[in-house]
Amino acid sequence: MIEFEQLRLRRGPDILIDNATLRLHAGWKVGLGGRNGCGKSSLLAMLQGKLDADTGYCRVPADWRLAVMDQEVPALQQSAVDYVLDGNLPLRQAQQALHNAEASEDGSAIGRAHAALETLDAWSQPARAAQVLAGLGFAESVQQNPVASFSGGWRMRLNLARVLLADADLLLLDEPTNHLDLDAVLWLEDWLRECPSTIVLISHDRDFLDSVVGHMLFIEQHTLALYSGNYSDFERQRAERLSQQHHMREKQQAQAAHLQSFIDRFRAKATKARQAQSRLKALARLETIAPAHVESGFSFSFNAPAKLPNPMLYLRNVQCGYGAGSDDVKPILDKVSFSIRPETRLGLLGPNGAGKSTLIKTLANELTALGGKIEQGPELVIGYFHQQQIDALPKDGTPFALMQKAQPRWEELQVRKELGRFGFQGDDVYSNVGRFSGGEKSRLALALLIQQNPALLLLDEPANHLDLEMREALTLALQDFPGAVVLVSHDRHLLDTCVDELVLVANGTVTEWDEDLDAYARWLRERNKAARTQKPATEVEPSKADAKQRRQQAAQKREQLRPLQKRIQQLEAQLEKLSNELHVIESQLADTDMYTADKAAILKDALQNQGNVRRQHDDAEEALLEVLEEYEAAERAAQDE
Repeated sequence: MIEFEQLRLRRGPDILIDNATLRLHAGWKVGLGGRNGCGKSSLLAMLQGKLDADTGYCRVPADWRLAVMDQEVPALQQSAVDYVLDGNLPLRQAQQALHNAEASEDGSAIGRAHAALETLDAWSQPARAAQVLAGLGFAESVQQNPVASFSGGWRMRLNLARVLLADADLLLLDEPTNHLDLDAVLWLEDWLRECPSTIVLISHDRDFLDSVVGHMLFIEQHTLALYSGNYSDFERQRAERLSQQHHMREKQQAQAAHLQSFIDRFRAKATKARQAQSRLKALARLETIAPAHVESGFSFSFNAPAKLPNPMLYLRNVQCGYGAGSDDVKPILDKVSFSIRPETRLGLLGPNGAGKSTLIKTLANELTALGGKIEQGPELVIGYFHQQQIDALPKDGTPFALMQKAQPRWEELQVRKELGRFGFQGDDVYSNVGRFSGGEKSRLALALLIQQNPALLLLDEPANHLDLEMREALTLALQDFPGAVVLVSHDRHLLDTCVDELVLVANGTVTEWDEDLDAYARWLRERNKAARTQKPATEVEPSKADAKQRRQQAAQKREQLRPLQKRIQQLEAQLEKLSNELHVIESQLADTDMYTADKAAILKDALQNQGNVRRQHDDAEEALLEVLEEYEAAERAAQDE
């Protein structure tokens, strides 16, 4: 396990974490949260052994192997598959040992090297690498391409694949979904849930955290607190604690009124039953956890458009693609027909490479339609946000200069005030953009976009690089925006709470998606599964007798696994009960009245009870992990028979 004991961590004169004592057990998947600058990256650096504690200690087992995502990838001529396999150091070491042994004709060493490779299942690793690359969006035809041939975002995906294939004991992942689209995010969720490694994960995608983590480690006011459950559980627990603080009530009430207004407006216009239910659940959750974000410091809104033409855009049998007016025409989508009106809130779904960005570029007039008809409303102002736009910000420019250029009539105080809404304070407004992080560039791009007073927002992955607090601010701003929105995002929370209708971009067409995002995730997984298991044309259809025999064998295997399944259900129920007990106790301990002198005995009992329940919870969790491993082993054995 990972142990923190009376840990104090500084950055210069500033204390980041003080007097932290807790343990992270092997196999846990832990989300690491906290506001920007609180010390998340420093804590990851400490886990890597790059930083030492000022007092106390952080102890990671000496025999654990670590895998960490590099933030840069050199322009190598090595193939993508080989680069990814290099992340598995034991594999490469064993292969090198075999090479050396064969060169020296050392029979004994050759035997040991083969045994090591057998233990590492070395012969299946290239296929496993290909599977991971495919899951992260790399087509089979490009997996042998040199690393240098990929753009920066795709190289980051290669780094992620390298970490996933490292077979390390501890994975440290800092924003692994930043350069992924929704289908790659869903695949990564499945992979990490099945991964036996201990994982410490920083992410600003709440649905991703909810799906992957079982604990949240949160840094706030120099404390390091461990919460049981996923991100939503953490938000509820923290919101309950904050709601007890008197000085927060007015902000919470204003937030609740704002959200209720949006919910009422949505109910009045919702037409698709499944999407409506999904949205109402998401909005109810947003209202519940709002107190956890009222101190964020980020709050902005889009200006009211001067004109709201109706319709804004009308597409009829449009063909979208590249090379308009040239001999090298590459159509991507065909017969696209729909209209965008002032009330439109449209989310674009679709697999990687299906044409979502192509469609949104066509709507933004960045691409000329190859065919069909597009009519644009008079005086329509379009605000277009995309990742290339962020990269195109002048590196030697400053937030102050760029905002002053967008609003030349503003005085210095007004420019500073506007930039302050997006987190640019003090001398930061005069810093060069080239020194900014991806999140800072995204915030600046949003701040500049607002100055255009758009009536139609075309947003292609606007939440990339934004932290959770800024994503909440963006969510609220989009809900209040009086114009139309077309949104591409891998952040399901943003889609759930900001769009009213969904369309599916797939197979060269654009069609309505009448179901919710959960149904889309199932569709995507089934589609990918079908692609992986598609039979060759020459494969003979199995006989009915063979099918009956397989059904009988499957029934026998299920019967053999039933006792383990029952034990898993019992332990999961026990864990849920203990988690609820722990939640009640922690809510009790969060009450400031508990710490008065007349309640010392009650406080002592509560703390003792907390320790007892936590130990029972940890024991049950370890027991569940053991049974799950036993179940997986039994399942594999049954499959091998």
